[in-house]
Amino acid sequence: MSDPIIRIAARGDGVSASGKHIAFAVPGDTLLEDGTIQPGPGHQVPPCRHFPICGGCQLQHLTDAAYADYCASRIIGALAQHGIETEVRPAYLSPPRTRRRATLRALKAGGGIQLGFNEAGTNRIIDLRECHVLDQRLFAMLGPLRKLLATILPNKRSGEVQLTLADQGVDLGLKGVSIEGYEGAMALNDFAEANGLARLSIDDGIGPETRYEPGPVTVTLGSTAMALPSGAFLQATADGEAALVESVREAIGDAQRPVDLFAGLGTFALSVGGKVTAAEAARDVALALMTSARTVEVQHRDLYRRPLDSAELAPFDAIILDPPRSGALDQIKQIAASGVQRIAYVSCNPATFARDAEVLVAGGYKLDWVRPVGQFRWSTHVELASAFSR
Repeated sequence: MSDPIIRIAARGDGVSASGKHIAFAVPGDTLLEDGTIQPGPGHQVPPCRHFPICGGCQLQHLTDAAYADYCASRIIGALAQHGIETEVRPAYLSPPRTRRRATLRALKAGGGIQLGFNEAGTNRIIDLRECHVLDQRLFAMLGPLRKLLATILPNKRSGEVQLTLADQGVDLGLKGVSIEGYEGAMALNDFAEANGLARLSIDDGIGPETRYEPGPVTVTLGSTAMALPSGAFLQATADGEAALVESVREAIGDAQRPVDLFAGLGTFALSVGGKVTAAEAARDVALALMTSARTVEVQHRDLYRRPLDSAELAPFDAIILDPPRSGALDQIKQIAASGVQRIAYVSCNPATFARDAEVLVAGGYKLDWVRPVGQFRWSTHVELASAFSR
């Protein structure tokens, strides 16, 4: 008897009506009696030669419509576990080749350099010869980087390559390399100049040290050119960031006194109106926000150790928060006890979002809508923006 595929599990396997997990199966496929898959309309030919071995993508075999459905289903399923139903809007998907930041692994072995993402579930490096998620300005760096790493990466040792697109070009960070003497330093400088880098940093284990930076490195958020500290968090794609900002603006409406919690560099604080207060724990990031964004009141504050309590939240008419993957349970409890009318909650983890949403709903808030955002195209990583109101 045939067994239809009805959903995709969190790690990317298809799940049949009988509960079987089948790799690379898509809702609409059919598991036949001989164990093969009869593809349905949600299947496509994966565009990249490295799929499915490369761990950078897990779902290239899904059409855009099937991938958008997967993003929505992850959120719907997480909310259902907490007894919450709401409007789930159509998912926004970042186009291919728009990822503006990535961390790659490098290994010197066999007389050459392997550079790319790890194979899923292993430490084996997939030497990227094409990539359908990275912005082509980042991918173009891989060839020159292989030549550089051949001279500075110790034999049979792995290193890390961090690539970020700044306003001025590629911001490059290297870990695990060995730079010796004046000649080594000059080789780095020559490489940076020849490839038009915005900055080159080396991390010897105690944090990034800038070795090349011809001018201040910035990233434009809203209309503000923000100083970009090495390694600072940045939304994965510029268009995905714009989709999140649009959603946050809608969620808080015409709020005149919003507070942005877990503010980072000010992605949202710098893109909404009113008199904004921003709270951020990372010292260098908070300092960058203080010095670059004079219109934002910045609090250097660890919201996990010291969340804003309900009394401190009282002066605000809207709350924006975008916490790490672990969510913000202690801060959410204080928000639930507050009288703030509107909340824009951005999340990179549907499970912890749903947990926190249950606390807000129990505190008298209504979850008005959720919008899935697929910045990490073809991955199982799902983000969202949402609106709560009293």
